[in-house]
Amino acid sequence: QLVESGGGSVQTGGSLRLTCVASGAAVTSYCMGWFRQAPGKEREGVSWIAGSSRNDHAGPVKGRFTISRDNAKATLYLQMDNLKPEDTAMYYCAAGGMGSCLFRKPSDFTYWGQGTQVTVS
Repeated sequence: QLVESGGGSVQTGGSLRLTCVASGAAVTSYCMGWFRQAPGKEREGVSWIAGSSRNDHAGPVKGRFTISRDNAKATLYLQMDNLKPEDTAMYYCAAGGMGSCLFRKPSDFTYWGQGTQVTVS
């Protein structure tokens, strides 16, 4: 129901744009977000968007990452600029209802993608 793409390997300071295409029931999800998980660490929230435009970003990525969505294309984006080695992780797209963007924990989201790897060196 959610398929991510756009990950890859970049050097410090580089940019990547992640894409998540929704299908089925996930298409109408009110809240969508990006999470990441590095080896040996818990999954953490990165960015969230409620409705069409109300968005927020976690402290470590604020000012560097931008989340957006195109409802006509059922697609979520994450523009990542000025990447740092600590951004290295598997990035996951997630979708849920209104409560998902309120609490923003992984357990609050219903739909998940398979992940796309981002490596910054």
